[in-house]
Amino acid sequence: MEFLSFDLQALGIETATLLMFAMLLGLLLTGMPLAFVTLLVALIFALGWFGPTAVPLIVSRIFSFVNSFVFVSVPMFVLMAAILDRSGIARDLFDAMRMVGGRLRGGVAIQTLLVAVILAAMSGIIGGEVVLLGVIALPQMLRLGYDRRLAIGVCCAGGALGTMVPPSIVLIIYGLTASVSIGDLFTAAFFPGLMLAGFYVTYVLIRAYLNPEIAPIPDEGEITRAEKIRLLKGLFLPILVVVFVLGSIYGGIASVTEASAIGVLGVTLSTIIRREFTGELIFGAAKQTLATVGMIVWIGIGASALVGVFNLMGGIRFVQALITGISDNPTIIILAMMGILFVLGMFLDWVGIALLTMPIFVPIVTQLGYDPIWFGVLFAMNMQVSFLSPPFGPAAFYLKSVAPPDISLGEIFRSLLPFICLQILAVAMLIAFPGITGR
Repeated sequence: MEFLSFDLQALGIETATLLMFAMLLGLLLTGMPLAFVTLLVALIFALGWFGPTAVPLIVSRIFSFVNSFVFVSVPMFVLMAAILDRSGIARDLFDAMRMVGGRLRGGVAIQTLLVAVILAAMSGIIGGEVVLLGVIALPQMLRLGYDRRLAIGVCCAGGALGTMVPPSIVLIIYGLTASVSIGDLFTAAFFPGLMLAGFYVTYVLIRAYLNPEIAPIPDEGEITRAEKIRLLKGLFLPILVVVFVLGSIYGGIASVTEASAIGVLGVTLSTIIRREFTGELIFGAAKQTLATVGMIVWIGIGASALVGVFNLMGGIRFVQALITGISDNPTIIILAMMGILFVLGMFLDWVGIALLTMPIFVPIVTQLGYDPIWFGVLFAMNMQVSFLSPPFGPAAFYLKSVAPPDISLGEIFRSLLPFICLQILAVAMLIAFPGITGR
């Protein structure tokens, strides 16, 4: 082991860094899960660089990650989303939004985007939202004669808004990694999230009015007063949950963790009031929550271990020096970071990206004089792009799982290109005008 330790240290941090990333890439190409890849590479370099004495340091690093009280909010928000998946709340919410769309051209697509924003504000994760919109909104748009690519893009891009709209789990993980206030992150992300949704709505309206054939107006009669009252009932409970969750955070009444518990209680009470609460619903939601949170925790454990070892080796200082040496212009350095995140987002899960890169990027951002809260919102906006980008954009795969068989994965990715451009525009807006976040 002493020989191995000497041998790895003799390589120097430059060669060791290249070897580490080559090993990560090689193991990922074998199909091994990211969590196990990062843990294995961390162990190899810890033993090879420092010897067995480094193992307790890895364990302490992992413990500090999983021991955060705020981390409790992650399973709570995932549970909220899982209960939503299994209830009829989303369907009633979609029906209620008919009053907003009305006779507006492209109204059903806009209705879908508004539902996506409300669902994002209720749960903070994207998988369930994309599937829900794929089940509820996509068939209706296709039935009404909407352009397939527009309908597909609206469902995927709208479903991914959970990344930006508080309570976003992406922002929670960033806050834990960067050691910044998650409440401040939620406040800063609120308007940019709505701005991105506004870009989508504007795009739909422009396309629909330039070419009316792609978004026909539904041939439906006037909605009666009794029908409006029935539809409004479907809007009441979701809005109430959003007000209680976000209102308790922004009003300073509850912490993010406490608000997540309020959200679970609110969604559960909603299913009871709607007479949908069953043992099967809760058991299925609990299983889905365990699977999702288990994935997040294992990726977090592996990434924390790897970053801890890399930091002890002096690798983080080395990479920071490389990045800051790109240019004397701080904006160029931020753009380089965005480029790195964009490329990583095409191949890695957002949890791994956050935990692997933020310990390197956040100190640089602070050193350059930028606000880490603003950078957190910028990171979340960049992850929006990763959810839609080929070859591994998860939103496309979520939609494919519920889309009609004649819609191919290739067609879904082609449909997402205009929305990816809008997301990149939103990233550019945040870089050019940091005040959008209120920071």
